[in-house]
Amino acid sequence: MAQYVLKYADARGQIHRQVAEAASEKELRERFSEQGYLIYSIRPRSEPRAIARRISGRARKLNPEKFLIFNQQFVTLVRAGLPILKSLDLLAERLTEPKLARYIRAVRDEVKTGASLSDAFAAQGVFPAIYVTSVMAGEKSGALAEVLERYIAYQRLALAVRKKILLSLLYPSLLIVLVIALIVFLVTYVVPNFAQLYSSMETELPMITQVLIAVGTTARNYILVGVAALAAAAVAFRWWSSTGRGREMLDRWKLRTPILGDIWIKYQVAQLGRVLSTLLLGGIPLVAALETAGQSLGSSLLRGALDKVRRLVKEGQSLSAALQSTGLIPPLAIDMVEVGESTGALPSMLASVAEFYEDDVSTRMQAALSLVEPAIMIFMGGFVAFVLISLYLPIFSLADTLR
Repeated sequence: MAQYVLKYADARGQIHRQVAEAASEKELRERFSEQGYLIYSIRPRSEPRAIARRISGRARKLNPEKFLIFNQQFVTLVRAGLPILKSLDLLAERLTEPKLARYIRAVRDEVKTGASLSDAFAAQGVFPAIYVTSVMAGEKSGALAEVLERYIAYQRLALAVRKKILLSLLYPSLLIVLVIALIVFLVTYVVPNFAQLYSSMETELPMITQVLIAVGTTARNYILVGVAALAAAAVAFRWWSSTGRGREMLDRWKLRTPILGDIWIKYQVAQLGRVLSTLLLGGIPLVAALETAGQSLGSSLLRGALDKVRRLVKEGQSLSAALQSTGLIPPLAIDMVEVGESTGALPSMLASVAEFYEDDVSTRMQAALSLVEPAIMIFMGGFVAFVLISLYLPIFSLADTLR
């Protein structure tokens, strides 16, 4: 029996909206017409696949921390026994994030007209696919609070891992910016000033000094052109990386990068394990969970691989065999998934996969960054030394000549 969202008017003219089951749209229309109702519209209720596609097609970003706070408050109100509509009313008026409050008010209005909570969230096009699918699972099982609590636990862990990685990248990024600023200052300001000094001296400059002065004066004369070219290249790269082919090629380059490629794929596998575990614990079937998980991943390459995995699982293959066929998932993760399938504890094993690779990514990131920071300092020191030697070498040569 398919589910349909029905909008109709009763004998008193009041508009109603509800979800009803029927073998076909025609049967449902005839059934309600015989009861004296005026049918306005009948549409199929959105399933997880359609919801995920609708969300991914119009993805806009929400503040993850504000969204986490909203879910914590929402679960608290539902646990306290308040109706969903009343809970949404209270939260919509008290949220401090204007953007999120606007969408929650829209959800409240949809629910008031009779839409299910999951359909109301999906209609906004901004909420994560895993969240909408989790809400749908909670509605169908009658355990909305428990399902949302699992999502909150997932969201907390995902935010903690993301913050940890961003903080570990902060210092090296700052060093790189300072190095670039120092190089630009030396090449475009210091070197041309020395060039003016040496132009008044009737002496032959060493080759290393001539090369540095030529680079510095050219950079100073064409600095605006260089900045414009860099900006144009950045815009072109951003456009190319937003295309399907560009995203896939970029992911393949990331995967082939020494050291960082291994870290990147393990982070993606950890995210996949966390999402799948949350969805399966919420009662979502494996095939639907794989599709929603694919929409939740940020990698185009992994999304394509998960489409293949979903098709193979739908045809009857085990999840571990389907994952192995992609050639992207690390062997240890596949072995752990196989154990989870054989023991009937796949959700908990996927959570273990996520925890293992999150710890592994953190350890490898710290090890890689501990090598990157000294390398940046050595490069900066070497470049400064090269510039100073190149600029002061003619002065030392002139001093020797005067002696």
